[in-house]
Amino acid sequence: MEALDKKQQQTPSTPLVHFAMDLPIHVRLDDIRRAVAYHQVVVICGETGSGKTTQLPKLCLDMNRGSERLIGHTQPRRIAAKTVAARIAEELGEEPGRLVGYQVRHTDMTSSATRIKIMTDGILLAELQHDRMLERYNTLIIDEAHERSLNIDFILGYLKHLLPQRPDLKLIITSATIDPVRFSGHFDNAPIIEVSGRSYPVEVRYRSVAAMSEDDNAHLEEDDENFLAILNAIREVSRDGRGDILIFMEGEREIHELSRYLKRQRITDTDILPLYSRLNSTEQGLIFKPHKRRHIVLATNVAETSLTIPGIHYVIDPGYARISRYNRRSKVQQLPIEEIAQAAADQRKGRCGRNAPGICIRLYTEENFQSRSAFTEPEILRTNLASVILQMKALALGDIHDFPFIDLPDMRYVNDGLRLLNELGAIDHNEELTATGRRLARLPVDPGLGRALLAAADMECLREILIIVSALSIQEPRERPLDAQEQADEAHSRFQDERSDFLTLLKLWEFYDHQARAPGAGKLRKLCRRNYLSHARMREWREVRDQLLELSAGLKMKLNAEPADYKRIHSALITGLLSHIACRTGDREYTGARGVKLNIFPGSGQFRKLPKWIVCAELVETSKLYARHVAGIEAQWVLRPAAHLLEREDPPRLREGLHDQHPRHDRVSGEVPLEVRLVDRHVLDSDDPLPGFPLDDPVHEQERVPVRQQLHDFPDPEHVTPPLPQVSRPPAGRPAGRAPAASAGASPS
Repeated sequence: MEALDKKQQQTPSTPLVHFAMDLPIHVRLDDIRRAVAYHQVVVICGETGSGKTTQLPKLCLDMNRGSERLIGHTQPRRIAAKTVAARIAEELGEEPGRLVGYQVRHTDMTSSATRIKIMTDGILLAELQHDRMLERYNTLIIDEAHERSLNIDFILGYLKHLLPQRPDLKLIITSATIDPVRFSGHFDNAPIIEVSGRSYPVEVRYRSVAAMSEDDNAHLEEDDENFLAILNAIREVSRDGRGDILIFMEGEREIHELSRYLKRQRITDTDILPLYSRLNSTEQGLIFKPHKRRHIVLATNVAETSLTIPGIHYVIDPGYARISRYNRRSKVQQLPIEEIAQAAADQRKGRCGRNAPGICIRLYTEENFQSRSAFTEPEILRTNLASVILQMKALALGDIHDFPFIDLPDMRYVNDGLRLLNELGAIDHNEELTATGRRLARLPVDPGLGRALLAAADMECLREILIIVSALSIQEPRERPLDAQEQADEAHSRFQDERSDFLTLLKLWEFYDHQARAPGAGKLRKLCRRNYLSHARMREWREVRDQLLELSAGLKMKLNAEPADYKRIHSALITGLLSHIACRTGDREYTGARGVKLNIFPGSGQFRKLPKWIVCAELVETSKLYARHVAGIEAQWVLRPAAHLLEREDPPRLREGLHDQHPRHDRVSGEVPLEVRLVDRHVLDSDDPLPGFPLDDPVHEQERVPVRQQLHDFPDPEHVTPPLPQVSRPPAGRPAGRAPAASAGASPS
């Protein structure tokens, strides 16, 4: 221990570190110090509120780690990275950006004096492009690892590969009390140190929806029944005291509906406050301000781990959440409402009991809780993998099937990712990265949007596509408050383009950009407020656009000197959105890739126009499959971008005469109209079996099929979690399953 103490002796530049004595982690600090000193990997698990996030970086600093290289600390979300950096800096008596810095997308608040760097896991992944050995760091803390996001799983797999080459690099994995043995086993049985969480007990009460509402009205509608159960739960905990209440809801729509319902009840001395990722910072800030009246906070699962709301005494948990899930058949990322896992329910319970004894009411039975899965399925098992595969190939990490993931992804999802990359021209028929793929991997956007950027440079419309792609990469900047929807719609109508939602974004940008050039930030903020625009998101839009502009210059992509016309702009978009093309085949119904039936989203400017052919930025499945951000196009514009997919030998069955037998086949010319051939290629090349072609068994289909044999299948690009759609709630008291597929086929923070 004498040598260890000497090694850890603080340098003159190391600040004096004080630890929070009232946090549960304090009693285990010496154990953690020894484990970090003698092991390369340590797993720290503990419930919410134990102090893992704020005290571990300080402990590493106290051990003189970070003196020559950085202490890196990852967070799953930007808002968490900023707040954690501010909190640690405050505890060290510093201002954020010096000793403790943070970096999130488009914001770098670090300096040469920084020793603790808080960042999103996406930032750490981006650094691998130019620092594959992570030489800048001698310590990495991967926080909230239990969330098992795609980024976290990829980072842990990469570190498994890297650590033998970097024996000086220390890795600390922090997790809630959710399967820490998995992390330990992945890193050769790394030691696990458990830290107790809350200082106060939490009583769990199980109350089924039916039991909570049956005495009031036997003929309630489903939503009323659920809301009445929540109201009765509020009444129940109110008898125990007047503390703040946190209620978990599935999404933005459900929050607004419950908010209206509760406000009609006129609960005395109480404020009803929403909390979801799309909420602007001013409204979010109301939750954290000191208050005298009781707060009832209605939140999505963003409040499970990302944000800690002070003063919560009671939690009401209906037991549902919206889970992003990739539908392999329709190739659409869905957001169905499902029952949460036991671990997620325990996370929700842990949001109370931090300052006083708490109560958690679960609106389902204990038997239902025991029947639920123990953990939420990792994202890597339920998402499109195109982005992961692209980055792995760019980093020369070998075959994805051999990569040390904690959970191996489904081979079929891997194949879908490969098909998408081939569609985008990022890999060739041998699954090798192309020149386009290497350039695409350097763009920090969805692969489809990145491909549109590359095409835009060739089509002399890069200036416009940069604006459109950056807009599609952030949360919707237009706000539509519940109490001012008509006013917001009227304000936004001035930007509406008759033919294209993409051009609507351009008009909005031009308005904001012109105003932003005028002096006075306060005036700009007021202008945004008058026009129902989020000032923070408009500013983020500019930051994303500026970053993409800088990256484009590094790729030798030149801005067009003259404004681009409609055809050029939408042809470039089509290049990255080939699977998001559809043709109207009914009164309001469209047929898209693989024959899926879809409709234009009601909020689109094209909802009433109903163009014959459309391209859209994303497909969102709720009660129907909806196209969002829509533009009318000409069928001929598809031929050039899709040449590598359309110009190929037809499948044998087509050569046997299906083309000649088409109902719109012209017996004189021998041709079928172009629009029919394009759509039918999607239909005939769907997962539905043609005569003589058996459908693969979805259960036993485990063998990898080379992508060159799958070019006839048109997969949809992976997209970031889409803006919160409206989803039908599962019937009260019954388990929620996956959302049903849309007819004949088949989703933002």
